[in-house]
Amino acid sequence: MPPALASRIELFPENKRRPVNKTVFKNDYFQLTYNTRDNSLSISTKGDLVYSAIPYDTARNYIQRAGIQYLLRPEGVRQYIELHQSTIEKYLVKSIFQVSGQKVSENSFEVKQAYNAILQNPLLEIQVTGRLMQHDETGPLSANLAGKFLFSENLKTGISGYLSEYLNFVVQATNALPLMIDGRNVQLLDSTEPDPLLLENNLSIHSNIEPALALLPQEVQQGIENALQLTKQPLINTRPLLRPEYGKELAHLRENYIAHSVHPDELAQSFENVHSTENRNLINVLSDIHATEGQLPFVNRNFNILAGDVSDSKVEDQEIAGIYVMGMHELLDVLPENADTTTNEWKKWRSFFHYEWFKALTTDPAEASYLLPIGYDSFYGVVKEELTQRFPKMHVLNNECLIHDGVRYIGLTIPVVLVQKRAAVQRFILKTLNELLGEDREMPTVIVSHAPLFNELSLLSPMSEAYNKENICQEPGIEALFAEYNILGVVHGHHHIPASSRRFAKVAFGGKKLFVVCSIYSKVNTGFELLSLLNSEK
Repeated sequence: MPPALASRIELFPENKRRPVNKTVFKNDYFQLTYNTRDNSLSISTKGDLVYSAIPYDTARNYIQRAGIQYLLRPEGVRQYIELHQSTIEKYLVKSIFQVSGQKVSENSFEVKQAYNAILQNPLLEIQVTGRLMQHDETGPLSANLAGKFLFSENLKTGISGYLSEYLNFVVQATNALPLMIDGRNVQLLDSTEPDPLLLENNLSIHSNIEPALALLPQEVQQGIENALQLTKQPLINTRPLLRPEYGKELAHLRENYIAHSVHPDELAQSFENVHSTENRNLINVLSDIHATEGQLPFVNRNFNILAGDVSDSKVEDQEIAGIYVMGMHELLDVLPENADTTTNEWKKWRSFFHYEWFKALTTDPAEASYLLPIGYDSFYGVVKEELTQRFPKMHVLNNECLIHDGVRYIGLTIPVVLVQKRAAVQRFILKTLNELLGEDREMPTVIVSHAPLFNELSLLSPMSEAYNKENICQEPGIEALFAEYNILGVVHGHHHIPASSRRFAKVAFGGKKLFVVCSIYSKVNTGFELLSLLNSEK
């Protein structure tokens, strides 16, 4: 156990009867807990605190993330709001209609007044920023818009009170312990002078939050720093909702809630993408784009690492350069659209017709994912040929390697997670790495695959639905290779970890710390800059 935590655990008597989840810091409404099994830290509410009176409100992590960003860069949050003004105005039109039945236009006085109310109330501004992050990553929102965007209705939700106490707690915690917090994840700082890249989007004792504190309401300021002067602005209710006072009412509201959500795809046409599609990262990592309009939704003319599931619409791009590994969706996307398998279009695929997995691929792809051949198969070679024609400047790595700017990239063909075949998959991984690593043990190396090698080298939390505790490294030769060679880290996709979560992490494997990058496409995320991470590792 890290010494910084061990000394804290002794302060809380309840830890004597808790073998796993140890309290290391707490206040009236939150507590920081250390899990002794997986050595992880997490923040949870204590007892009676209610996050939101809105039934099935799924934006808590987004709003917490926006709160951290406000403490770090309040001007950046304001720019994000202003960038999305047209999107907010559309939501305000719908919000006003939900409350009053009044139909107003986006340039009406009512909408302008409601928009200005957001800018005048930092806690509501933070909430709206979180909602917009959710919008950009998962699609448009539809339910309970008034409570999410209108100042008058937001007062009744209790979210501002929750957010006020959350900000109070994370500032207290980062000043008491060497932590960095991004709004969802909590990590212990390894040194007194951590990598600036790690702190860029995390709150820590090194963060300068004075500019943000000066903008927050007095109630919040006093919770964090009592000496700050009251700012002249409309006050927002910062008293949190507590279950003893509102529990029955909230339960009744949930029981009688009638969902009126509309699927994001149906609403998407109402909103335009306000983010730039140009990405200037020098080594740009991205996966799971699932492009549906016949072209990539972003532009990067440098070096790209596309970690699979790029196209669902026969995408072609003559200019994008870099490396590409295939995921499950590539296997489907390269097949002819013509259902008549006797035509010339199907000629190159006919040799696979007698395989059960190929029949499933053309009729029931979900079933085919469990039957796919592992690693080496002529089918993947044909897929590579097709992808190379569509992306002539990309190096499609089908269990191959490429050296770029002194770094060796090994691309493994792992289209899906095959937990039930993990022994065979790991034998394939070991064999391929042995062949491709060769005699050069010093060259910096990055391993790229669509599906992660196994859970330990993914960003998945053990609490995630996709995490499978059986998918562990059971082949000691793999870990020995990681220890013997200069492997800096791994890149993968597959699990659709949103951009508001960590896109990279450091994990312990093979007796050293490795980076893991999982950068999923969304309107707010067109890639992760790998170069700075490579330079810090080298």
